[in-house]
Amino acid sequence: MIERVRAVLVTADDTMLVIRRTRPGIPEYWVLPGGGVEPDDASREAALHREIHEEIAGKADIIRLLHAMESDDERQLFYLARIATWSFEDRTGPEFNAEGRGEYALEEIPLTPEGLDGIDLKPEEIAQVLRGAVSTGSLGNGAPR
Repeated sequence: MIERVRAVLVTADDTMLVIRRTRPGIPEYWVLPGGGVEPDDASREAALHREIHEEIAGKADIIRLLHAMESDDERQLFYLARIATWSFEDRTGPEFNAEGRGEYALEEIPLTPEGLDGIDLKPEEIAQVLRGAVSTGSLGNGAPR
């Protein structure tokens, strides 16, 4: 089974970092930073730290596991994390140079129902989880008050 880790990266300004994906022939959509757990990763959290470093040259404090999704062949784990510094220009992930992968743009969006409604965050299940948590104030430590 493939395992993927992704982060809901909350900034000091209580915004969330997301990556806008633009690909030919597909409506633009947004994803959370993260990627596959590799065999040499010491843990899922270590994989997430590696992915955050590769994708946005950032360093995050992981707060907790927020949500898990599983299908027949894939498990995705979504973590709530705080991030203070990042540099999209210094990213190193191999996907950024792969031919035919489209464009990647890092954006900050308000971590509010309106901010989440303004983007097409994939997968839809995590978008719904975030909308519910933001609306009820249940993100807890690491999220806006």
